Amino acid sequence: MKIIRKDDLFFLYYEQWIKVYKEGAVREITIAKYRMTLKWVKELASTPKVYELNRTTYEQLLNEYALYHERQTTMDFHHQLKGAILDAVDDELIERDPTRKAIIKGKPPKEKKPKFLNQFELNTLIRNLDLSDEINWDWLILLIAKTGMRFSEALGL
Repeated sequence: MKIIRKDDLFFLYYEQWIKVYKEGAVREITIAKYRMTLKWVKELASTPKVYELNRTTYEQLLNEYALYHERQTTMDFHHQLKGAILDAVDDELIERDPTRKAIIKGKPPKEKKPKFLNQFELNTLIRNLDLSDEINWDWLILLIAKTGMRFSEALGL
């Protein structure tokens, strides 16, 4: 693995940082989020070198990203980059923390569909489950309903 230097492109540093520090340490769904952040960094800021990252260039990156995303998504993007950037500061590849005092912008949030059932809907669902002696998917639904487990957790994702 190549040692990243100050004058290497930032997105290459971030890509290597994901491989070294995150792969094998976090769930695959989290790795997918880091890779999506990498995709956006490549698209919006493919030319800055590691040492060129300062508060202005970083804020410009966040602002560009915010043109396409809601504020919360932009905040998540910021947090995913911040860990790598702070490591670059610690490794003296970047002189000062460019993420300090970052202003997070974004598009107004869209109206969200509820991702849960109210008590009446949950009771109706449970009453209509086929809980016969033979194991079926309805038993999994009951387990999720009774424990508050997320569907992805139940499937081990």
